Amino acid sequence: MGHVEIPDTDLSGPVGLRGAPRPRTAASRNRTASLEQLWRAPTAQRDRAARTGPRRKPASGPALAALTDLLGLAGPAWLVLRAGDQPRPMAAAAVAGLVWVGLRGARGRYAGRPGTEPGSAACLVGTAGDWFVLIGLLALLHTAAGSPVDPATALAAVAPGPLAAAVMAGLRRWPLSARRGRRVRRVLLVGEASGVGRAAELLNSRTDHGYRPVAAIPVGPARLELDGLPVPGHLASCPAEDDVTTVLGGVYAHAADLVLVAPGPQLTGDRLRRLGWGLHDGGVALSVLSELSGVAAERVRPVTAAGLTFLHIAPPLRGGPQTVLKNALDRTGALFGLVALAPLLLAVALSVRLSSRGPVLHRQVRQGRHNRPFTMWKFRTMVADAEALKARLTTANEVDGPLFKMRSDPRVTSVGRMLRRTSIDELPQLVNVLLGHMSLVGPRPPLPEEASRYDEREYRRLAVKPGLTGLWQVSGRSDLTWQETVSLDLWYVDNWSVAADLGLLARTVRAVADGRGAY
Repeated sequence: MGHVEIPDTDLSGPVGLRGAPRPRTAASRNRTASLEQLWRAPTAQRDRAARTGPRRKPASGPALAALTDLLGLAGPAWLVLRAGDQPRPMAAAAVAGLVWVGLRGARGRYAGRPGTEPGSAACLVGTAGDWFVLIGLLALLHTAAGSPVDPATALAAVAPGPLAAAVMAGLRRWPLSARRGRRVRRVLLVGEASGVGRAAELLNSRTDHGYRPVAAIPVGPARLELDGLPVPGHLASCPAEDDVTTVLGGVYAHAADLVLVAPGPQLTGDRLRRLGWGLHDGGVALSVLSELSGVAAERVRPVTAAGLTFLHIAPPLRGGPQTVLKNALDRTGALFGLVALAPLLLAVALSVRLSSRGPVLHRQVRQGRHNRPFTMWKFRTMVADAEALKARLTTANEVDGPLFKMRSDPRVTSVGRMLRRTSIDELPQLVNVLLGHMSLVGPRPPLPEEASRYDEREYRRLAVKPGLTGLWQVSGRSDLTWQETVSLDLWYVDNWSVAADLGLLARTVRAVADGRGAY
């Protein structure tokens, strides 16, 4: 396998649109014509019908979204205005609907930009912002035209608009999510052995995604040791004329529909760019693995400048409207839960009191946000002297890290086992949520002795309020290792949103019913 010396490109002159280099002169094109020939995609092609598939129809998503927004606001507005005996309700509702659609179109809500997928947190927040702008525009029109419509009735008429838009966005996203869930992409991994091995291990370790590695092509002399993953070829350490041919050969041999490149010192820059040319000319999709980890896709925004591509990472939410909304939902949800569950709480308290000696509620000091201590409440599930007996059971700890867990803890009472399996013992923490010590969703609050052993990475778990439930609750609870628990908590700390919290609350119901990992 030979290699080709890539001559320096002449990019020092003026640049064109958006920082892209201007076309080379005829002289410079002749100078590199032979090199470009070496990098041309191979002439062997897949069967055209198999490669291209059926012709797609023009996308009707934006038009359908605009139509549903128009009807979702104008329809209820007409009903409210008509019920309020307002003049010309049909015309007023039509004007409001058209302004609503025009406003959302002008703000790019139908453009399908990254991070604004239907039903996403950014989409919901954007819809709320659009509604406030709509109120301002309609107020200006009302004043300028001297409309006789009552302002209070007009405000009530357009109030269902954002709710209808959010519901329809969720309905549009549901079949899209279902289609994504059914499709599994066959992935050919390309890159240096260490990066390819790590990507294959992580993709094979989980099933909550649609990517399945089918083969790997390492770069350089290092051996790739992956059980059951074929290696149809190798790329040279330096750029070679058969790079594209080798990768396409692996794609065709294993029926892959995506090439995932793990870039490194031997596969980056111009070599990666030319490989992309060959793959796209061959009708094969290309993705490049990023070294970023623990960052939700909604926080990543690509930016181009001077011919470079940046990945702009939005900072984690630590303030702003979503934080205010989260606090309001926490207090409201906790109050509603305490009132609605009062009969159950009384029944559980009675059963705990009659089943064993000791208080009904167990008070325990835990570390909250920014490592501030607070008293956490829960139903007592152990014998009265459980803390004194813990020292004798230290050697029987079944989990790593600073946590202490036993699958058959002798300190747990018979009633306590039932309460733990159903997580009912945690319900008194609704009082902690109501007092502002905790949130409905967040990392679990650690004991002081556990927090004292945290390293810098683990200490970041305390950057947000601890929660009554969280990713740990819906992902296995006590069956998780300590490092898995920390990774889930750190992901939440950096990527939480109100929409994600609502989704976790819904998933918690299923996790509690399943009872897996609760002991």
